[in-house]
Amino acid sequence: MSHTMKTLAVAGSLATALAAFAAPASAQEAKEKCFGVAMAGQNDCAAGPGTTCAGTSKVDYQGNSWKLVPAGTCTTMELPDGRMGSLEALDRDLPQG
Repeated sequence: MSHTMKTLAVAGSLATALAAFAAPASAQEAKEKCFGVAMAGQNDCAAGPGTTCAGTSKVDYQGNSWKLVPAGTCTTMELPDGRMGSLEALDRDLPQG
């Protein structure tokens, strides 16, 4: 294998590795926190008072729990009983106690 071929092979491998490394970052940027859309026990981290992290919401659509959703979809999600997702914590559907 010539020196040029080896250089091209290394450059191609490096480009592939960099592209794979960059993909998760762009996917992460395309998400937003959406409050009040998670089912009980299916929230992403930090669901407000009385919870500690992922999977700790107590009721469906708990207003102070959030889930990552595709950017731009939070406030347009169709939820039961006229509920809407929010980009900020809500005071509805909070657990009793």
